Amino acid sequence: MTDCPMCRKWQDDADLQIAELEQCYVLLNRDQFFPGYCFVFTREHVTELFHLDVATRQAVIEEVNDVAAALAAVFKPAKMNYELLGNMLPHMHWHLVPRFTTEPLWPKPIWSEPHDEVQLTGAEYAERIELIKDKLRDP
Repeated sequence: MTDCPMCRKWQDDADLQIAELEQCYVLLNRDQFFPGYCFVFTREHVTELFHLDVATRQAVIEEVNDVAAALAAVFKPAKMNYELLGNMLPHMHWHLVPRFTTEPLWPKPIWSEPHDEVQLTGAEYAERIELIKDKLRDP
C-alpha cells in the first residue's frame, strides 16, 4: 500500500534497518531518548492481529518477542514496554521501548511528557544496530 507511511518506512529509513524477518521488519527509532527504542512492523499491510490467520499471528508475536529479548539482552532495562496502537498510523506496528529507572520519565508512559529527541551519529546508530542484530542472530 503506497500511501501508508509504515509500508514505505523500511526503505525510507534504510539507515536504521536492523532485521528483515519472515513476518516483520525491525527498525531502530531515530529518536534514541529511550536507548534501544525500536519499531517492529508487519511486512504486509495489515491493521489488526485478528486479521491474521493463527499461524501468521503466532509467528508475528514470536518475532516481536525475539526482538524484545534481544533488546533486553543488549540494554538491560528495568522493563520492556510494548505499544501496539495504530490509531494515528493504521498499520500493525509495535513500539518496543526499553525502560530504565534512571530515565527522567520513569515510570510514566513514554508519551506522558514531551522530551528533546536524542539523535546519534551515523557511527553510533550503526553500532547500536549491530549489537541488536548480533543478539537476534545468536540469542
